[in-house]
Amino acid sequence: MLSLRSIARSAPRAVSRLTVSAARRPAAPISIQSSWMPLRTQAAAAFSTSRMYKASAGEVDDELVAKLDSEISMEQEMKENSEVPQSIKEYLENGPFEIQDVEGSEEVVLTRAYGDESIRVSFSVADLNAIDPEADYEDRAMADEEDVDQNEKDLAQEDGEGESEAPDSFPVRVNVIIEKANKGALAVETIAQDGQIIIDNVYYYKDAAQARAKTAELAHTRQDLYVGPPFGNLDEDLQITLERYLDERGINTALALFAPDYIDMKEQKEYLAWLANVKGFVEA
Repeated sequence: MLSLRSIARSAPRAVSRLTVSAARRPAAPISIQSSWMPLRTQAAAAFSTSRMYKASAGEVDDELVAKLDSEISMEQEMKENSEVPQSIKEYLENGPFEIQDVEGSEEVVLTRAYGDESIRVSFSVADLNAIDPEADYEDRAMADEEDVDQNEKDLAQEDGEGESEAPDSFPVRVNVIIEKANKGALAVETIAQDGQIIIDNVYYYKDAAQARAKTAELAHTRQDLYVGPPFGNLDEDLQITLERYLDERGINTALALFAPDYIDMKEQKEYLAWLANVKGFVEA
């Protein structure tokens, strides 16, 4: 689910943006003077601003460090009061993939061998950071208002079974690469959300290195390749069979539940490290 701390962070930032915007409004235009007058004015202003900056830099540093301390304390408190989601615990204990999570990196990589295949699954914290918490909150509020009557009826019919449904998770782009030695690779672009893996595209590359392309040169070489039609244009039975093909290799509901929760947990860890690094730099 979209973390509460992401929504909490957005509120002060929104106010800050409004304040900065107001502060940057230009003053009323002044009358045009002779060409040499602005040059003298600018030189005096530049000299004055430089002196003021040097005099107040230490005060700003102290204020920034105090704010960073406050953010760190809040994040640590939220971390202590939260538990590792069950989906993460179960997947780490029973999942078929090995997890490669490098501190300081946005990307999370899962790898496994399946028969003669080498499978690589990746997703990124960037998908959580791209979410607009304010828009998400407004959309959910409108949906709740529209569905309130129906929800009450449904709850009444359930006779108290299941207190509430789990909130929708945010969409996560999950990229899958399946390789066979000297046989090329399939690259599958999917979206994981609400416990489902939704296939967007299935590409085939004769050269597996092109499926993994991260350099500009390799990315350029595959631009003109025909790698397959849009997934939605395929025969419906073929689409279903490809979904089963991925499911058999562990690209399934368990992964779709794991990825958003793991990203949420990793983002908090990376954010805490970022706060500490910025604080250390300012204090140095």
